[in-house]
Amino acid sequence: MSELDQIKEPISSELKQFETYFRDVMKTRVPLLNLVINYLLRRKGKQMRPILVFLVAKLLGQPNSSTFTAAALIEMLHTATLVHDDVVDESFERRGFFSINAIWKSKVAVLLGDYLLAKGLLLAIQNKEYELLNLVADAVKEMSEGELMQIRNTRKLNVSQKEYFEIIRKKTATLISCCSSCGAKSVGMTDEVVREMQKFGELLGIAFQIKDDLLDYQINSITGKPAGNDLKESKLTLPLIYALEKADPQDKKHILRLMHSNNNDQKKMTEIRAFINKHQGLEYASDKMTEYADLALIKLKSYPENEISLSLQQFVRYTIYRNK
Repeated sequence: MSELDQIKEPISSELKQFETYFRDVMKTRVPLLNLVINYLLRRKGKQMRPILVFLVAKLLGQPNSSTFTAAALIEMLHTATLVHDDVVDESFERRGFFSINAIWKSKVAVLLGDYLLAKGLLLAIQNKEYELLNLVADAVKEMSEGELMQIRNTRKLNVSQKEYFEIIRKKTATLISCCSSCGAKSVGMTDEVVREMQKFGELLGIAFQIKDDLLDYQINSITGKPAGNDLKESKLTLPLIYALEKADPQDKKHILRLMHSNNNDQKKMTEIRAFINKHQGLEYASDKMTEYADLALIKLKSYPENEISLSLQQFVRYTIYRNK
C-alpha cells in the first residue's frame, strides 16, 4: 500500500462515494463537453484537495452531503484553474498526458474552465450551501490576485521574500486553506474552528508550493510539468530569490540578465542552477518548507490522536516528502 493509500484509508468509503457523486454532477447534455470531461476524469490527479476536505470533516464531525458538495466544488474550481493555467502558459502537457488545449485548442479549454467554475457555483446554490460558496468565492478572488501579482513580478524580476510568500499564499495556499475551512464548515463547526482550520490549510499550502518550487529544479521532473519551467518562464521562486539576496551586486546583475534573455538556452539554465547551488538556495527553501509544515502539524496537536488525526499528520509530511 502506497503512502497516499494509507492516508486515504480512514476515509476510503467516503472517497469511493465521492467518485460516483463527482462523475454524476459533472454530466452534461452537450456531447463535446462530456467528451472533454471524460478525458479529464480518466486522467485525474491524486485528488489531494478532496482528501483534505474529507479528512478535516471527519476529524471534527461526520462527513455529510455538505462535505460532498464542498469537495466537488473545490475539485471543479481546482480543475478549472489547471485548464486555464495550461492555456496561459501555453503548456501542452499535464501529468504526463496531453493538456486540454493541446487536443481541443485554447478556445475549448477556456470555455471548459469557465463551465467548470459556473457548474461549481450552481452546485453550491442548488444545495443552498451559501457559506461554502462564500469561502470558495473568496478563494477565487485571492487566487486571481496572486496570479496577477506573479505576472507583474515576473516582468520586473525583482522579488523580495516577503512578496514571494504573499504570492504563494494567495495563488496556492488559499485553495488548500479553503479545503480545510470548507471541511470544517460542512460539519457545522463554529467560525473560530473554521478560522483555525483555514490557518492550518494556509500553512500546509505554503509548504506545498515551496515543495513544488523545489521539484522544478529536478533534472527529470515528474510533477506534471517540464523541469525548469519556472526558470524558462522567468518566475523567481524561493531558491533563486534567496541566492540573489546572498550574491554580490555584480553576480546578481549577471543572473538577472540571464533571466531576461532567451531562457530556452540550456547552458544558461545550467549556470543559473549552479548559482543557486553556490548560495545554498535549495537548502534554504527546504528549511523554510519544513518550518511551515511543522507549524501546520502544531495546529493538529489540540485534537485527540486517532486514525484521522494521524492521517492528517501523514498528509502534511507527504506534502513535503513527495517526489511529484
